[in-house]
Amino acid sequence: MRIAMIHSRVRMEEKLLLGAFKERGVQVELIDDGTLVLDPLQPDPGWLDYDLVMQRSLSTWRALHTLRLLRAWGVATLNAYRTVSLCSNKLYTTLALAEAGVPQPAARLAFSASAGLRALQELGYPAVLKPVVGSWGRLLARLNDRHAAEALLEHRHTLGAYPHHIHYLQAYHEKPAGRDIRAFVVGERTLCAIYRTSTHWITNTACGGRASNCPVTPELEALCHRSALAVGGGLLAIDLLETEEGLLVNEINHSMEFRNSIEPTGVDIPGAVADYALALAHGGAA
Repeated sequence: MRIAMIHSRVRMEEKLLLGAFKERGVQVELIDDGTLVLDPLQPDPGWLDYDLVMQRSLSTWRALHTLRLLRAWGVATLNAYRTVSLCSNKLYTTLALAEAGVPQPAARLAFSASAGLRALQELGYPAVLKPVVGSWGRLLARLNDRHAAEALLEHRHTLGAYPHHIHYLQAYHEKPAGRDIRAFVVGERTLCAIYRTSTHWITNTACGGRASNCPVTPELEALCHRSALAVGGGLLAIDLLETEEGLLVNEINHSMEFRNSIEPTGVDIPGAVADYALALAHGGAA
């Protein structure tokens, strides 16, 4: 059994995963993505010797490009290229969830400041402006009124880089008790979930949100199952909002961070991930 892990840094999550594999008698081979030289026309036969390659790069772009090459070479990966491609782009996630009939906040896409203002008029204030590609709560903005929107949209266009000119706008939902939900899906099973609570409207634990256990209710389990299937399954962290109409899926993360969720949930998340990865490796799943 040969399993490799592509990484940028060996963070706590990677250390926990390595420990879980070691407990199961498997020594994972680490591959630093900064050292890679890949020939797209002639695959290195060494890659074909792996039963599974886990992609844990910090960079979304490095992850997408390595996974696309590995898929072309027939190498089994976790997560799969399709899943990472869908989850790494908020618009692609929105479309995949919509096709599966998964409830989610209303959203708009615009490419100019004037179109962004019209989109916000349709959504209503407050609304949330997000980068289509991003994580850890960075570059999020809550637009409370037209004055704030005009200033921020103008600022984004002045920056010049084309990603800043793609405006993904989402309806804002007030969070009860200042919290939202993050659920951890392994395969098609919702392993556990946490409430992320903060006095700030951004509740990400990377931004200081506090994690506490969230019961996995039948509603949460069913919605996460549908959401995971919509993007191809694998290892996913699904963010949900509680509303009077029920749960809404806000985002899906393809590279889960879980160090702050093991203690409050009491669930061995790295152990479950290792078991799932070994099952895929034994089955030769791609």
